[in-house]
Amino acid sequence: MSAALLLAPVFLIFEIWQLYIGERYLGIKQIARGADPRDLGLGELTAFFWSGSLILYWLWMLLLLTFSLGRVHGFCLLAIIGLGFGLRRNCRLPWVLVILTVEGAIRIGLLFSLCALAWRRL
Repeated sequence: MSAALLLAPVFLIFEIWQLYIGERYLGIKQIARGADPRDLGLGELTAFFWSGSLILYWLWMLLLLTFSLGRVHGFCLLAIIGLGFGLRRNCRLPWVLVILTVEGAIRIGLLFSLCALAWRRL
């Protein structure tokens, strides 16, 4: 088993954190106030860690494609992100929250499955 599979719990926590941040900056309260999330702005430190984590997350998903054990999970994660991006790009702001939540839930399920698979292989 590859050490890359052992990083799945780290990215599972990252996905949960992304759902929290997404709700905070694009949540129902923000939509009700009519706030545009692009105007709210993230703190510099939060934006740095979020951007860096996203880059590492993408690299890790691409790395998963090289291992037979995580190939399906890596492909599905990339496909869900691509599909979600396409849908979010063509919808109004209130629907972005719905799509982000569903997309995040699916990715969390895939990561949880990958964690369980890695745990069984230990």
